[in-house]
Formats: sequence, C-alpha cells, structure tokens
Amino acid sequence: MKDGTTVWLPYHRSRIPGLPDEFTYAYWDGSGPLPGDPAEVRFLAGPPAPGADRVLRPVLPRMRNLEVLQLFSSGYDHMLPLLDAMPPGTRLSTGHGVHREATAEPAVTLLPALSRGLGVFGARQAEGAWQPEFRTSLVGKRVLIVGHGAVGAAVAARLGAFRCETLFVARTARTTPAGRVHGAAELRGLLPTADAVVLCAPLTGQTRGMFGAQAPALMKDGALLVNVARGELVDTGALVREVRAGRLRAGLDVTDPEPLPPGHPLWHLPGVLVTPHVAAFTDAFPAMTEDFPRRQLHRYARGEELHNVVLTTTAAGDAVRAA
Repeated sequence: MKDGTTVWLPYHRSRIPGLPDEFTYAYWDGSGPLPGDPAEVRFLAGPPAPGADRVLRPVLPRMRNLEVLQLFSSGYDHMLPLLDAMPPGTRLSTGHGVHREATAEPAVTLLPALSRGLGVFGARQAEGAWQPEFRTSLVGKRVLIVGHGAVGAAVAARLGAFRCETLFVARTARTTPAGRVHGAAELRGLLPTADAVVLCAPLTGQTRGMFGAQAPALMKDGALLVNVARGELVDTGALVREVRAGRLRAGLDVTDPEPLPPGHPLWHLPGVLVTPHVAAFTDAFPAMTEDFPRRQLHRYARGEELHNVVLTTTAAGDAVRAA
C-alpha cells in the first residue's frame, strides 16, 4: 500500500470513478499552473496530447521522487532526451494498445480512399466536374502490415471484410496462432509482392528509416503505402520521387518532417492523402485514456508489475530497457 502518495492526472478525479482511495490526486493537463509541489509527485500521467515532451521538459527536473511516468502515446522516442531529468528508478510506461481501434480505422480508411480515388474525385467535386473513371478495388489484394502489435492486428481484422490477403512483418520471424509473422530481414523480398503496405511499427533505433531510400522503389507499380506509425520510418524524399513518377500512392497520418511545413511537395502531389497525426484523436479518446490509468493505478497500489513499462531510468541518466 502507498497511503498518501501524490498522483497527478490530466483528468479531474470525478471523471475516473474507481481510483484507489489511498492516493492523493491532483489535476494537471499541462496547460495551467502546477497544482502543487512537483517534488511530492510519485505517479505522473502525462498530458494525453501531442507535444507532451515540450510540456514535461521544465517540470520533470523538479519531480525528485517520481516513480512512474505514464504516457498515453504508443511511442516514447520523444521522451528519450528527457531521461536524465527523471530520478533513478523511474519507470516509463506507454499507452501501447490503448488506441488500437482508433488508429486502425484511418489506416483501413486510407486504403480504399486511395484505391478508389476519393482524393481525385474530391478535387473534381470542388471544380464541379463530373468525370467518371475506372479505379481499383481492395478485394483479393495482398496487404503487407509492418508491425505485429495491437494496431497491426486491428488493421488485419478489419481488412478481412475486404477479403484481402494480409501478411505481417515484425522485428523477428515467428509463428503465432493467427499464422506466420515474417522477420524484418524479409521485408525487401516481400515489398515487390504487395499491393499495399501499412506501417504500424513503433519508432525505435531498429525501425528508424526501415522504409529507406530503396524501399519505395521496390514496391510494385500502382501500390499503396499507408503510414499511421511514425514519419521517421520512411525516407520522405524517396517516397516523393516514386509518387511524383506516378508509381505509388500514399496515405500519411504521420510525416517526416512533422508538422509538414507549408510548400512541402506532399501537400500537393496527386496520389497523396495527408492527415495531421490525428489517428488516435476521436470521440472515443477520453474513455480509452481514462480507463487505462485507473487500471494502472490499481496495479501500482498493489505493488504489481505495470503494463507497458518500456524502460527504467538509472543514476547514469540513461535507462534499462524492459525485456
């Protein structure tokens, strides 16, 4: 038990019924004054919005007794530069899996939008131009899903309705109850066989640039690329070249650079649909991000292992990665 432990949450306690009673709670969503002394905080649930690292940068050095930093994002690469601001022994936990359904929706939505030319027809609607044309279908197409986590599994489940053939690629090859998962070393050989590629992998040292300069060129003519993971997985210049040549079409919820600056080619290239990193942000977002910290705090109160702990900080200012 941890009686009196101070917990800061980005929601008022009344919005999250069933929290452990033995803790002292304060509301802080990163946008207003601090609700108390940061040195008293032992469990911090960070702001559930993009840019959490910018909000936390000036506050973390003052949290000398922090034990848990709970993120609501699936990735945590943006927090790595702040490791030395956290006291030794701080556990960093992500929101992996919390947004799987929400993120899978735009991934699957972008595929038929690209294949059926909705961007093209939308532009013609603005011009008042009635111009029918033949388009392709997803039915029977091979879709390569890069990333075998919660989002990738949710994407595959939804693509079943289109009668797609789905193949998974993950860091290591393995056999699962759902079938074979190909290893990352097989990606180059699989790309020429795929009608579409959906990127769902987390950004790590191993995945950064995994869809590098040669990868778009390996894809077949007319193939689709959808990225709902991180922009840094893809060589943007190489993708622009292949789209500009008319070989590929792309649906991007994330880009590199991000935010995508005005005048960037991706804004105006035919065959590209861009959404501003909004895959997880829907009307279901509050319910999903309120339930998860409640479950985590009950585990924390009982001294149990927390979900999604990715690393623990050390005195050297770095971290021990979770297994």
